[in-house]
Amino acid sequence: MTVPLHIGMSLAPTWLSGDAWRRNDSRIEEQYFLSFYQSIAAKAEAAHLDFLFLPDTLFLDTQAVQSGGGFAGLDPTLVLAALGQSTSHIGLLTTASTTFGNPYLLARQLQTMNWLTQGRIGWNIVTALGGQHNFGLDMMPSSDERYRRAKEFTDVVQALWGSFPSDALIRDRALGRFADAELIHGIHHHGEFYQVEGPLNTPSYPAQIPLIQAGASHTGRQFAASIAHAVFAASPDMSVARELRDDLRRRASALGRDPSNIRVLPGLSLYLAATREEAKDLHMATHKRLDINRRIGFIEECTGMVLTQWPMDKPITEEDLPANHGKVRSKTHADLVVRLIKRERLTLGALLKRPEVIGSAHWQIIGTVDDAFNSIRSWHAHGAIDGFICTPGGSWDCVDLALTQLMPKLADAGLLRSHYQHSTFMGHLTESVV
Repeated sequence: MTVPLHIGMSLAPTWLSGDAWRRNDSRIEEQYFLSFYQSIAAKAEAAHLDFLFLPDTLFLDTQAVQSGGGFAGLDPTLVLAALGQSTSHIGLLTTASTTFGNPYLLARQLQTMNWLTQGRIGWNIVTALGGQHNFGLDMMPSSDERYRRAKEFTDVVQALWGSFPSDALIRDRALGRFADAELIHGIHHHGEFYQVEGPLNTPSYPAQIPLIQAGASHTGRQFAASIAHAVFAASPDMSVARELRDDLRRRASALGRDPSNIRVLPGLSLYLAATREEAKDLHMATHKRLDINRRIGFIEECTGMVLTQWPMDKPITEEDLPANHGKVRSKTHADLVVRLIKRERLTLGALLKRPEVIGSAHWQIIGTVDDAFNSIRSWHAHGAIDGFICTPGGSWDCVDLALTQLMPKLADAGLLRSHYQHSTFMGHLTESVV
């Protein structure tokens, strides 16, 4: 048996990032219309992908929004609920924060969506990296506190889902019994952050809701290993992906879980065109106005260095890194930038062009469909991935090439299903093909 790749399609319009939205064919005016998302969903389901995914933030970057999206977007749960009515098999992965949310309300929302889509909902668990001022906080809680809250929040949600099991629904007209009340119970949770009695007033749909998590810090990995069915990862190269996958499986095994039940899905940034030269041109055109000061500021935040007077042609080495560095917004991304500096001794000019700095540290392929196919097959063969999140860049043509040419090519090679064997999200994640 070979395990197929588990592939999700990001609905965040990465193909409109940078200067791509300025193209005449960008359809930027449609960005907040349901038809915009339905057109992508239809192609992703026709390609038999595991799921559609919409990330989220709870703040607006008003500086970035002047020239691009600036994290502006629609509520992911509402968008995916709407897409549930125009799709029939593909999974629908929403994003919800445990730092700013309420476990009872979220448990009910997700279980409601699970009923309405007949088992196709998943939860991307995030602790959030900003937005505290929108929720009455002066400062973001520490990373450790956010993960303690996330663990308790998730435990409460899962307990609530179990408090009113679908087996309790009898619906016996003759006897007049709607439900077996003995199977319904409170959860009586009294924890550090939440006091929840239960039970949930929405019964659980028979299909389990997959839990997805992202975070590569020690605390994040331990949390993911304890609860996640799949893990999103920032993996700019194969060695990072392999290390993360091996480590998560070790941690899951130590916690008594089957390590094969945790799947590592890095983000894959694709710039595809008919030729490599056209793909490079597309990538360059997309990033031609990328603010150099913002990129330098990002490196400074990750490393603790001061680079305002650093020559572009001067290498940055491990010896240049400060011994002690303060708090960073994302330890995952900071660790990847520091790792890159230690391994490659790049000049500042070269560092500013790397995906760790300009591409959210995602695995990046700039080339043809064949180039992408060969790279994906290699990463899979070397045990670095269980799948990926598809994030096309630069143009709608790139989206089309990814979904209508690359995915069928992977299916022909036995790396992706050629038809749906299941109709639930969890079914997609657990299936195998011969």
